[in-house]
Amino acid sequence: MTPAERSSENDAGASAPRVWYVSARESLGRFPMWILQLGMRVGVGMVFFKAGLLKYGSFDSTIALFRDIYKVPLLPPTTAAAMVTAFELICPVLLFAGLSTRLATLPLLGELVVIELFVFPVTAWSDNVFWGAVLLFILTRGPGIASLDYLIERFMKRHFASPRRASATP
Repeated sequence: MTPAERSSENDAGASAPRVWYVSARESLGRFPMWILQLGMRVGVGMVFFKAGLLKYGSFDSTIALFRDIYKVPLLPPTTAAAMVTAFELICPVLLFAGLSTRLATLPLLGELVVIELFVFPVTAWSDNVFWGAVLLFILTRGPGIASLDYLIERFMKRHFASPRRASATP
């Protein structure tokens, strides 16, 4: 065997793991994004919805919690408790359905910011960063095709095309 043949044989053997890696990466890249978006919407929605149910189930305790432990600035404890409970019950339902999804992320992101700045700085950081990242992904990338937002957008495009586009078609 000549040195050139040995060299090409070594190159082929060394590139096999790279070919496998590139092939696996490309296969994973074809995984449907809508499944991830649906999972994120449901996952983060469940966290907030369960917290909202707990607050709603014992609202007097929730008010006491906001008054004695959370001590949110600028808002009376009763108002803060009612707002957060409403956000945690309404916004997740919107996330589950994929309806006004991007708008529904905003109160939850605001809640996470308030928790991080005023309520539990440092102690809840890892959870809040994770939930915040998921909410930011949904806010910036949208709910995906398994959502009412997607169906409404398709309907609007189909039935209410701009006059300029409609007249350009022969």
